Amino acid sequence: MGARRDVGCTIRLDVREPSTIALQIAPATEPADRASEQLAVLGASDEPRPVVEAAAAHGGRVHVVEAPRGPLTITYSASTTSIGPDPDGPPDGSSLIDDEVITALRQSRYCPSDAIAGFARAEVDPQISSGETARAVASWVFERVAYVSGSSQHTDSAFDTLMSGRGVCRDFAHLMISMCRAVGVPARFVSVYAPGLAWMDFHVVVEFWCDGRWEVLDPTRLAPRSSLVRIATGRDAADTAFVATLRGDVELLSSEVFAVVEGYLPFDDHQSVARLAAG
Repeated sequence: MGARRDVGCTIRLDVREPSTIALQIAPATEPADRASEQLAVLGASDEPRPVVEAAAAHGGRVHVVEAPRGPLTITYSASTTSIGPDPDGPPDGSSLIDDEVITALRQSRYCPSDAIAGFARAEVDPQISSGETARAVASWVFERVAYVSGSSQHTDSAFDTLMSGRGVCRDFAHLMISMCRAVGVPARFVSVYAPGLAWMDFHVVVEFWCDGRWEVLDPTRLAPRSSLVRIATGRDAADTAFVATLRGDVELLSSEVFAVVEGYLPFDDHQSVARLAAG
């Protein structure tokens, strides 16, 4: 049992025509690990909208809302105590290769590992262990890419980030994932709540496959990994959007996020082994 984390968000949308909206804002935790949870979706005149919950990959949770035209306000809050090793993978720590690991080696929309393969192999020695390789890649991204709020577009891929040399957490993650995949290290994209994050928002980190387990690294080094709360896991940002319009026309007006941990914020050297709770 870990320290309690209190997390949540408020999202305001303008629904321009009747729409179906998928939300990935709830922690991927077991019910027993959620001390409390509240989700309210309010339309015009504070009219409550029905919500349907569906399961997603890696213990993730998707809430689907049918929204009429007009303003829509989504408010979510939860307290969770889930923390500890990710149970994915065999208990003996063997290097079993399964569908998840294979998927984490393939190129994807925002992680065109094939396009930067030659560059990645020239910058990172793929002969050392996968853990050392992933840490070398994370350090390379941290040292070579400038974190600049508002510097990228939602359509930017890892290649765009490599060319511009700047970005935000999703760009750092896409570049690290692409470079890892290019040198043979399975890597995937994880959206999280991040207590301790300066300029609080949804955050993104990277999991990589090492010795039969998924380990986590944050190439931005902006928040301690042991306090993170997993929300959604996928190939890249396309799989983990906190708001996705499945049908219709919706504009994001604003979002506010909070995430705090009970007690002192833990120290993180961003090099030691760390794992996220899977939920």
